[in-house]
Amino acid sequence: MFTGIIESKGTIVKATPEGSNVHFTIASDISEALKIDQSVAHNGVCLTVVALSEGAHTVTAVEETLKRSSLGHWGTGSAVNLERAMKADARLDGHLVQGHVDATGTCVNIDERDGSWYFRFRYEPGEERLLVDKGSVSINGVSLTVVEPKGDEFSVAIIPYTYEHTNFKELQVGQEVNLEFDIIGKYIARYAKLYAKA
Repeated sequence: MFTGIIESKGTIVKATPEGSNVHFTIASDISEALKIDQSVAHNGVCLTVVALSEGAHTVTAVEETLKRSSLGHWGTGSAVNLERAMKADARLDGHLVQGHVDATGTCVNIDERDGSWYFRFRYEPGEERLLVDKGSVSINGVSLTVVEPKGDEFSVAIIPYTYEHTNFKELQVGQEVNLEFDIIGKYIARYAKLYAKA
């Protein structure tokens, strides 16, 4: 379980295909503190550390993960948001993030507004892909507040700190991002569907 508060921004230094899997090696300032078998969110995708080297760590993405997320577009030099799993006694500064991508979205607009940025995204709506105004959503692992959800689009506001310390700084119109919708909303949608059938 994660909180959507990014600890570090890493860089892909190697992507090695093996069958239908890809091994990604990421250099970051938290890599030295990681352990083999540790779960780490990479752009919001929970991946297991399988190898360590000086200043870097390696994770493996299976075919299903590559298809369901934006990881299939990663290459050398890609910036990656990193967060270690939350501690049981830690403050929940963001919201509950599982590290399971529900959908990908596409950045359709970036609007700089006197020191902050509004990013707008388009996605394929679904019955459990719920967004409410001022609700929570995880984008590339970052816990954010939903602004102006309408149809298949919504926006988020990015403050300067988040812009500088995550890969939102590198994000461009047309790029794909990982989306994880609020787990509470997903449970409510599932129970409402079951109740309607009863």
